[in-house]
Amino acid sequence: MRIQVLGPLSAEVNGGSIVPTAGKPRQVLSLLALYPGRVIPVPTLMEEIWGTQPPQSALTTLQTYILQLRRRLGTAMGPGAPGGAKDVLATRHGGYLLQVPEESVDVHHYERLAREGQSAFESGDDRVSADRLRAALDLWRGPALVDVRVGPILDIEVLRLEESRLVTVERRIDADLRLGRHAELIAELTDLTARHPQHEGLHSQVMVALYRSGRQATALDVYRRLRGRLIEDLGVEPSPQLQRLHQAMLAVDPQLDVLAGPRHTSTFDLFAA
Repeated sequence: MRIQVLGPLSAEVNGGSIVPTAGKPRQVLSLLALYPGRVIPVPTLMEEIWGTQPPQSALTTLQTYILQLRRRLGTAMGPGAPGGAKDVLATRHGGYLLQVPEESVDVHHYERLAREGQSAFESGDDRVSADRLRAALDLWRGPALVDVRVGPILDIEVLRLEESRLVTVERRIDADLRLGRHAELIAELTDLTARHPQHEGLHSQVMVALYRSGRQATALDVYRRLRGRLIEDLGVEPSPQLQRLHQAMLAVDPQLDVLAGPRHTSTFDLFAA
């Protein structure tokens, strides 16, 4: 089985899709797929589908959805498959679980690569870090579960995954900056800061990339515009780190030209206290 949740939902067995067309069974499959090998309690599945006020027929309807998924599984597995659909989509006391290896689900492959990239970053191996983090991000095919109507449980999972994706992007850019790839990052960072207009970490990165590319005035203008937005929208000044980065650029601080300093730190924390 091969399951993808980092984008449109996809689940294939022997090359055949087992993704149902109806919305609620897709929610059930998505939630089970996010936690392979773990029992998802019936109340959790019910809350995902119906919120805090499930209908009286909720348990029977949920059992129908499980049966539909098993039928699709059985068809894809074929009559000669060892075990059966009930062994893959198993019933346990109080819930259901999808008994497939974690490696079958793209989100777990992504998280493993992201951990390896973060570990390499912290140890100072920027090339390995950038490669691992880029491989992790390449697994994304769009917003997580973009074609699934999510309830309260999946909504939390999608938010968690999207936040993880942004953190991974930021760390990969940190590694690329320490490798001297500042000029080739400018276009990507310009897009990212437009999408996240109050994200100080991304703004610190585009400022450094511009500064190291000989565009000091543009880097300073990025700070000016961000400061204006933060004051107007939130009534706050930029963080001390970003203020010190701004001052360092005004003073043409030599530390800004160092690709990898003695500390293995993020771009945002170059001038942390």
